[in-house]
Amino acid sequence: MSLIQTALSGTRAAQIGLDVTSQNIANVMTDGYTRQGVQLATVQPARSGATAVGAGVNVPALIRFSDSYKSLQMWTAASELAQRDVSQAYLTQLEQVMGDGESGISGGLDQFFSALNAASVEPGSSPLRQQVITAADALAQRFNSLQTVLSNQRTAIAQQRNTVVQQVNTLSADVARLNDKIAAATGLGVNASGLIDERDKKIDDVAKLVQVQVVNQPDGTRSVSLRGGQPLVVGSTPSTMRAQVNPDGSQTLKLDFANQTFSLAGTPLGGQLGGLDDLQARILTPLARSITETADQLSSNVNAKLTAGYGSDGSAGQPLFVFDATSSTSLLKINPAVLPQKLGFSSDPLQPGGSDNLLAVIALQQQPVTLTSLGNVLLGDVYSQLVGKLATDSQQNQAALSTAQTVRNQAEASWKSTSGVNKDEEAVNLLQYQQMYQANMKVIQVANELFDSTLGMI
Repeated sequence: MSLIQTALSGTRAAQIGLDVTSQNIANVMTDGYTRQGVQLATVQPARSGATAVGAGVNVPALIRFSDSYKSLQMWTAASELAQRDVSQAYLTQLEQVMGDGESGISGGLDQFFSALNAASVEPGSSPLRQQVITAADALAQRFNSLQTVLSNQRTAIAQQRNTVVQQVNTLSADVARLNDKIAAATGLGVNASGLIDERDKKIDDVAKLVQVQVVNQPDGTRSVSLRGGQPLVVGSTPSTMRAQVNPDGSQTLKLDFANQTFSLAGTPLGGQLGGLDDLQARILTPLARSITETADQLSSNVNAKLTAGYGSDGSAGQPLFVFDATSSTSLLKINPAVLPQKLGFSSDPLQPGGSDNLLAVIALQQQPVTLTSLGNVLLGDVYSQLVGKLATDSQQNQAALSTAQTVRNQAEASWKSTSGVNKDEEAVNLLQYQQMYQANMKVIQVANELFDSTLGMI
């Protein structure tokens, strides 16, 4: 009977091994599945003595092949990749718009100063004077178009940030819910590997939105916090993130947990939220400020020269541009009251056909303007330098994106080397557990034959 009991324990252990192997093979293509194995332990004999042997084998627990460090590496890589990826679409659009010679500000400046040069040949010509106004209007429209693109990007970033914040809240609630189920299953001694896989997949999704820190707790739960230490999930309690709109239209992220509120202003977030913040603070805001400063100084300098001169009819010159920093659609426009004959090309009212003041306007192209982001730059070089800086930022982001993709791929491969299902390895396990099962059944057969023989001797 002891032979039969020992062999039965072996068949049960082999059956569990076959079940686990079957589960692994069935999930070979399941994203985020962590392979499992059986832990075999010898059953100690009930009696002691020199002739006492073991009482078979049992499976005290299933093994979950996971490495918390490799998981954390994968989540960190996901955050870096998402941060670079979310910025690139905006950078590519800006490069295309600003690099277009047909609609860029640089081409508009060239055409405007070309019209001024043409008018200097015959300052009294009404058609040439009108051409200056037309070229100035076209230049103003290019400023306005670029301002609209930047404004639309800021709006798109705000909308995307709101969407990402909602996703963070949903995923945080999911992680908290799974934490509660895992703790309950662990307390009852139930295998919670499937729940843990689902939770880790949710954490990976959170990491793509914002960089996280993860701490394992004794009850099987995982606490998730932001890079700055602010809690996202503690046990079965999630936090709530929200985007607060400021009076100037900007957004400040806040995190509500229990009875505390954390301001995330200035916190390096990582993930998509970090990428959006970095894009707006480091590229969009300085670029928009530079465009506004250029339009302001261009209009101020040109207007100052023209109003100091006299028109072809001898009257005082009128301003050509109207600058409005508060307008979202008309940063720069033409003075509706200006007429061709009112352009102050001459410095002497008694010589209305003179061009000395016009030459001073033309010279502005080679005079510096002062920008916050670039310092003192020649007016004719401002736009090309802004485009060059944008191209550099985009190339650096693309290089970082490529590196982040490589790191993510390597992290996933490292994770799979420990937790992923290997079909060849599972095929070997399948054969071994099959042989183990058959061998123990053979022992049972032999034990039954011996038992029958013993009965036959009575």
